[in-house]
Amino acid sequence: MGGCSRSCQADVITGFSLHIGPKSSTPSVYRTQRASSMMVTLLGVMGLCWTLALAHPLASTAPPGADGAPRTELHPDEIGRCSEDWGFDAVTLDESGTMMYFRGESVWKSHGGARELVNATWPEVGGHVDAAFRLHHLERPKAHDNVYLIRGENVWVYEKGQLKKGYPRLVSEEFPGIPTPLDAAMECHPGECRAEGVLFFQGRRTWFLELASGTVKERTWPSVGNCTAAVRWLGRYYCFQGGRFLRFDPVSGEVPPHYPLLLRDYFIHCPGRGHGHGAHRNSSQPQDDRCSNLTFSAFLSDDSGRIYAFNGFRYWRVDSHRDGWHAWPISHQWPEVQGPVDAAFSWEGKVYLIQGSNVYIYGGRAGFTLVSGYPRRLSKELGNPGDKTLDEVDATFTCPRSSKLYLISGSHMWVKDLAQGPKDSWKELFFPHDHVDGALCTAHGLYLIQGPNLYRYGGPEELTPSGIPPKPHSLATTLLGCAH
Repeated sequence: MGGCSRSCQADVITGFSLHIGPKSSTPSVYRTQRASSMMVTLLGVMGLCWTLALAHPLASTAPPGADGAPRTELHPDEIGRCSEDWGFDAVTLDESGTMMYFRGESVWKSHGGARELVNATWPEVGGHVDAAFRLHHLERPKAHDNVYLIRGENVWVYEKGQLKKGYPRLVSEEFPGIPTPLDAAMECHPGECRAEGVLFFQGRRTWFLELASGTVKERTWPSVGNCTAAVRWLGRYYCFQGGRFLRFDPVSGEVPPHYPLLLRDYFIHCPGRGHGHGAHRNSSQPQDDRCSNLTFSAFLSDDSGRIYAFNGFRYWRVDSHRDGWHAWPISHQWPEVQGPVDAAFSWEGKVYLIQGSNVYIYGGRAGFTLVSGYPRRLSKELGNPGDKTLDEVDATFTCPRSSKLYLISGSHMWVKDLAQGPKDSWKELFFPHDHVDGALCTAHGLYLIQGPNLYRYGGPEELTPSGIPPKPHSLATTLLGCAH
């Protein structure tokens, strides 16, 4: 992860101040508790949780059990953290994308980090942390990605690891209308929430602060409450309740079935427990599987710049370079799609998934709500290109800030303007490839994918008879972030 900058400047956020004169007040609420030495790791779980690394289990020194399998003997440090009621005081990402877990006076940085004292990194805080979050505020670049640590009545704000001038401040001054002491807090992103803001939790009560206006509204969420910690990760919102956790919708407060679940089965490495039972990666869906010469059937880049890669019943998603690629079951976000996706594209905030001769259109927040009346026949939705029926589509793509849709089948490619509606017909264009598995167009260019190979063009206008096809590059290293 990147180093810390030593520069630190004050800023002001619309709706609440990020800088006022220095305060000498000290926290009035202390809930200090000491945690045993431990290491926290994350386990990626198909359909439920995060595809982060899971550390190798400790070697067993116990004699084999009656069934012939070796018994797993817990290290003394694991006895506490693997109990049902073990949990976090606060969880947040830092500006470089490292997950940080706070408990008592200790903090663990990343899935493989060793236990450290909070005051070793944040000496100004000097103890435990009640709540923490990384602010998302694109309209205020100097405030965007600042890390907020809340303890009692006070809040400390860090920019690239350095305490900002004028802090600590009272929470009541920084966030007017938000009570203390707080149990948890988390940022809320536009497109996932109705507006850019912050969620605050205290007991059974939840408040949403809208950054643009500074207004505070209380949320009535019967299924969400008593959050001892909270974190947003890759568009998913998690509330930790002691030794358990649940995922919830940040607008409605709805919780999917099967929650809450035990932390020790998903986020805490406990030998003999959880999915994968000590495998370095989730054995059914390893994160680095994308680097093992998989053939991807479709690619997609949405309006926010997220990239999706589809293979079989799974898809990989990358939000930003610092977040990395992570895998999920397709049914986790698009439950109506049963099976592999043949092609995909996005336009005007909607996601189009093509499967066989049918198309599914998803809209709403983050593009995960099926539009009424779908799926329907692709030919009914887009019309047929000439005398060819749209029964088999190899790839589709749109480019940023363009309404033109490109469709590839075999050695043929067509284009039509979606903004023109049904009156615009397909036009065939020259296509220099016999076949592709997928296509992706981003601000960086057009990528045509065939097996493990990637062909990069500046844009679709470079697909001309007089042009020289580019040399193939490795899909894994060029696009998927693999080392080799």
